[in-house]
Amino acid sequence: MGIDTDLMAPENWEAAFAALDWQVELGVTDWLADAPVDRYALPERLAQAPAKAAAPALTPVASADPVAVARAAAEAAQSLDALREAITAYDHCELKRGAKSTVFADGNARARVLILGEAPGRDEDIEGRPFVGRAGQLLDRMFAAIGLTRSSPDPAGSFYITNVMPWRPPGNRDPEPAEIAMMRPFVERHIALVDPDLIVLMGNTPCKALLNQAGILRLRGTWTTALGKPVLPMTHPAYLLRQPIAKREAWADLLSLKARLG
Repeated sequence: MGIDTDLMAPENWEAAFAALDWQVELGVTDWLADAPVDRYALPERLAQAPAKAAAPALTPVASADPVAVARAAAEAAQSLDALREAITAYDHCELKRGAKSTVFADGNARARVLILGEAPGRDEDIEGRPFVGRAGQLLDRMFAAIGLTRSSPDPAGSFYITNVMPWRPPGNRDPEPAEIAMMRPFVERHIALVDPDLIVLMGNTPCKALLNQAGILRLRGTWTTALGKPVLPMTHPAYLLRQPIAKREAWADLLSLKARLG
């Protein structure tokens, strides 16, 4: 139903309002055109209209398996630099979208000891290196006490350090099982390229990644094997900062590590 446009003039707004109110009372709900539409004629008109071609069926696109993609990328990496590039280019982990840095590794890549941590924290995310915050400073002091530093050029007196997760989880939450699973191929390849004599699993997340076990307070101090390497689970330095009494057990683990190195 149309409206007399003269009624829309400012001086005729009362008349326009009255006309609108009258049409609403008649049941008008939609403004379609100047002339009324005969809705009863629509089915007949549609039946007379030429049929449209059916839309082609869409073939569902299979989503890529994040673990399979990670495994292929990791296996293709023939050096640590290539592995770093592969991890940086990996886009299937949501943690990457919220992180400032891809935290790869630090220390002497020829070291006999590889320390596998959990995930970057705030300081690590900012600096782009693993274990640089308060927990990292404590870790450096712990291993210096048995003659190992990340800066030593001597493989016998140094350690190499990396994390299961290269990106910081929001709020420093624990990595989820799916996130650990998709990064495990990169961890395995990382260890294969460094080829250390011993591996220290620092916290629950690396134990889940390599041992498929959790409960670091139960696992710590007991040597086991993963990827063909001797492995020693230890409590994370962040835990030791919260529970200083546990440093006694950590010292015992460090002495066990020193003895194993011979």
